[in-house]
Amino acid sequence: MASPVVGITTDLVAARFRDWELESALVPADYVRAVEEAGGRPLLVPPSTGGVDETLDALHAVVFSGGTDVDPALYGQAPHAETNGVVRARDEAELALLHGALQRDLPFLAICRGSQLLNVALGGELVQHLPDVVGHARHRHSGGAYGEHTVAVESGTRLGKLVGEAASVKSHHHQGFGRLGAGLRPTAYADDGTLEAIEDASRRFALGVLWHPEADDDRRLFEALVAEAARYRDDGDGRAGRVF
Repeated sequence: MASPVVGITTDLVAARFRDWELESALVPADYVRAVEEAGGRPLLVPPSTGGVDETLDALHAVVFSGGTDVDPALYGQAPHAETNGVVRARDEAELALLHGALQRDLPFLAICRGSQLLNVALGGELVQHLPDVVGHARHRHSGGAYGEHTVAVESGTRLGKLVGEAASVKSHHHQGFGRLGAGLRPTAYADDGTLEAIEDASRRFALGVLWHPEADDDRRLFEALVAEAARYRDDGDGRAGRVF
């Protein structure tokens, strides 16, 4: 049987093509490889508020990828001095896609920025600059390198069933979760008390992690997502959806 199709959201960034520098829809290839290695068929989903239903009709799961900061106006805050790189067009497009996925109970894995967007979509807030809270910047290393640390995972959670009581993770974020959105529960913490993962246990697969599993060799989260995507496809879910 064909592999389940897993959408991966892309960023909107300037990229150089020989003599041209153009706004481009891009995503790191690590996401593509992670989905493929887990048995899925990756399909890149550029930011667009049009055709959301048609896009979701073609997918069996979604990976909401990482990127720049979410516009704080979306959760009722003024921007912090360290909040940067906001691309409102991407925020609005991915919020539309996320709400559509929630309505259908489409499986998804939300990574770093994606997990923050999940919290905002369900009415939550973000901590715009974690160093103000934890007193250090170890969650975001400079020079394009990931910070590595361990997270303690809450027992009785879907995340705990997938990775166990603890996991070594790669992270690169300066923002975090504030007040959690409706239906979300905390599932993993760093040793400084920073909440690192959330999930909605009422849905078939709705996980958000602040770290970057696509940059790691551990494919358990992607394998679980692809397995749930196959069940979603085989169950005939999708267009029927459900009330959000």
